[in-house]
This record gives sequence, C-alpha cells and structure tokens, in this order.
Amino acid sequence: MKTKKMTLSAVMIALSAVLSMVKVYELPLGGSITLLSMLPVAAVAICYGTKTGLFVSSIYAFVQIALDLGKLMGYGMTPLTWMGCVVFDYIVAFGAIGLAGIWRNKGTVGMCAGVALACVVRFISHFISGAIVFAVWCPDGWNVYWYSVVYNGSYMLPELILTTIGALLLFRVPQVKKLIESR
Repeated sequence: MKTKKMTLSAVMIALSAVLSMVKVYELPLGGSITLLSMLPVAAVAICYGTKTGLFVSSIYAFVQIALDLGKLMGYGMTPLTWMGCVVFDYIVAFGAIGLAGIWRNKGTVGMCAGVALACVVRFISHFISGAIVFAVWCPDGWNVYWYSVVYNGSYMLPELILTTIGALLLFRVPQVKKLIESR
C-alpha cells in the first residue's frame, strides 16, 4: 500500500472503532445500533476499491474481536461455538464492509448501493451465527430461523438505514467527492 492509502486506512479503522463504542442501542447477546461505525471503513472501500476495502475491513474485524473479547469470553460457549461466533459474527460480518466499494464507479447511487450491500451481507453472516451458534438462546416455541431474523434484524435494519443515509450525505460533500475522485 502507498503511504497515503495506508495512513487513511489506519485512521478510518480507528474512527470506526471509536464510533462502534457510541451505541444508540445494544442487545444482550451482542449486536448494537452504533453511530455510523461502518461508514469510515466503507469509505475506504469506496475510495480505493473492493480489494483494498476487503483487506482493511478484515483488519477492522480483528480490532472488533479485540474490543469485544471480554464479552465473547463471558457467553459460556464451547470452543467450537466460540470459533463459529468469531468467524460469522466478526471475521465474515465485519470483513463484508469492504464490499461497499463494489459499485463505486456508479456515482452516489452506486456508492450507497455498495454500502447497503455490505450491510445485507453482514446481516446474513449474523443470521447464520444466530441460527447455528446462538440457537441455544432461542425462546421455547420459536422457530430458530425466525428468532435469528428478528434478533439480528432488530439492529441491522436500523444500522443499514442509518449507514446508507450517512453515506448519501457524506458522498455528496464536495471535499469528499474530490478525495474519492483523486484516488
């Protein structure tokens, strides 16, 4: 990576990590609505492309694991379910943010569609984890798949809406447009 790209990526990972700590709402078994925490890493993917975005978002996934390690250790999972949680709720889910750059050359609509796609893929990863790893916490009488949709949708749908609106507003700012075009 060139120095400018590496520096901007590191700053955006740090900004995403800080914003992930500003929680509007947090669920008891993980998952929260944050203050646009996905947007800085998504902006890297939009600025430098999907390949760089996936690399940077994967690093961000490990930062999130480090930030949530205490909580992860407190769930009382077996080593196998713990690894499933780490893979689906962190590595795949946060790594998917790099997909935001997939339609970056299609203007503001393409950038926002890429951010929405990243959120949808992240939701799918959390859904898989909820249906498999966290199925033991499914209330009696509930279908485990609907439980996972409802639980993960309760924070990912607002996160998708807020992040997409944030992207729409951010990518219309002339200075940000200039930064993206100067890639």
